[in-house]
Amino acid sequence: MADRITVIGWDGTPLTEAAASALAGATLVAGAPYQLNALPVPAGAERIALGSIAAAAHRLAEHRGTAVVVAEGDPGFFGVVRTLRRPEYGLELEVLPAVSSVATAFARAGMAWEDAQVVSAHGGRLRRAANVCRAYSKVAVLTTADAGPAELALMLRGVHRTFVVCEALGTPEEDVTVLTSDRVPDRDWRDPSVVLVIGGHVPSNVTEAAGWLAGRPVSFPAPERGWALPAPAYAGAEPSPEAEGGARDDERALPEHVRALALARLGAVPGDLVWTVGGSSAALAVDAARFGAAVVAVQADPAVRAGIAAAARRHAVEVEVVPGEGPEALGGLPEPDAVLVESGGAELVRAVVARRPDRLVALARNLAEAGELRRIAETAGYRVDGALLQSAPLTPARAEHDRPSFGPADHTLLLWGKAG
Repeated sequence: MADRITVIGWDGTPLTEAAASALAGATLVAGAPYQLNALPVPAGAERIALGSIAAAAHRLAEHRGTAVVVAEGDPGFFGVVRTLRRPEYGLELEVLPAVSSVATAFARAGMAWEDAQVVSAHGGRLRRAANVCRAYSKVAVLTTADAGPAELALMLRGVHRTFVVCEALGTPEEDVTVLTSDRVPDRDWRDPSVVLVIGGHVPSNVTEAAGWLAGRPVSFPAPERGWALPAPAYAGAEPSPEAEGGARDDERALPEHVRALALARLGAVPGDLVWTVGGSSAALAVDAARFGAAVVAVQADPAVRAGIAAAARRHAVEVEVVPGEGPEALGGLPEPDAVLVESGGAELVRAVVARRPDRLVALARNLAEAGELRRIAETAGYRVDGALLQSAPLTPARAEHDRPSFGPADHTLLLWGKAG
């Protein structure tokens, strides 16, 4: 192993005294070609153009002498330090960071960023990065040459956002461009350091006060804690004459224990895209969005659509509401990771499994339909299980010496499946 390995973060500004000293004494220097050309690399030092970090780590492990690895900005933030510190390489590092490219990008935009999400599109994660941009109103995306601003904007088609595209940060060719997302695919972009994706719903309870937990909106946590909240938390939709005799939104919501199991089986996390199809209320769509997933709610009833949008604003989450019903409504939707089918039966479940989400949850009206849904999912290669959920709410005692009683019981058939 090299006698000393120093990882230098460089943001295009003059090197610190410690970084300059380490570079001057190096017998091996690894970095991007533009960095090796721009920095004063000693004439006799071995040069390694960083492509594969793993290959560079093996060479560092073999080298005898002093080595320097040059990285962009803060090499400990989505940078080379994580790979170089893997135990199989046995490398001991001294890290001299500069300002991270994400911090620089937000500085160029003149924005605070403790409430921003930061994601990487490297390693084939462009779709998951785009899903985070659907779910949050302030996201920094570290891009690559083949997963850049245009590709990201195409993934977000139909979702209005503002892009702050920061190309070649910290170099003489640095350029910062602000465009709406629909115009981004019309241009050719150099490999940028970072793209800021801004927009969507800004919660009304967000104030100018500083947040306390990085990566969360300054209003976090919301007043309602927990998940599968009581149905009244989602009230607010105007009743629809066609929907269960004009029942209110909270009256149409599934019971909390049913939603809790459905959410557990959906397994929604940031980076996922969840469809909720045919729901009778805002509850499950907003529940899933509160986990940080991107959510598309497909709903035919305009009153329920309005209720979902109102509940999403109230709970400070993003839910894209799409009008329509039946399989034809699914054709133009982005690819899902998990789908909840609250109504629609066999025809809709058949259309859903054709899109191959990783996880499926469906409600059945009776045992015969449950059996049919199970056969459809198993034929499509899903491992399927289910449960009949029965419960009755506890009613408080009317008088001091009375016993509590139970209200009317409800029964729900829930099936769930995982792609094999």
